Amino acid sequence: MSDLLRDFEAAFGDGVPDPEPHPEAVAGAADAEPGPGPGPDAASVPEAEPETEAGPEPLGVALPVTGNADVDAAVARLADADELPTAGHVEVYEDVHRGLRDALTALDENRS
Repeated sequence: MSDLLRDFEAAFGDGVPDPEPHPEAVAGAADAEPGPGPGPDAASVPEAEPETEAGPEPLGVALPVTGNADVDAAVARLADADELPTAGHVEVYEDVHRGLRDALTALDENRS
């Protein structure tokens, strides 16, 4: 494994943030009485609103600096995917992959 890849994995890990529990679930767990009990009365349960199609939302993943300008530029490009529908992510990911591959190739060329 190259030093660049090892540094990248050390800085970014798997890139997936740990899921956070829903605030209502945490509050509800603290307020709940132990043991089984009768369920909510059908008349007291509010009617659910129909869900609407939400647009893309940023994941909020922090991107630490690696110290290699080419890698940092390629990784920063991932933020462009936040504003695109899922179908548009492929182009961004391919561009980032190409940039990271070029950065690794340049490191290999500098060793010779």
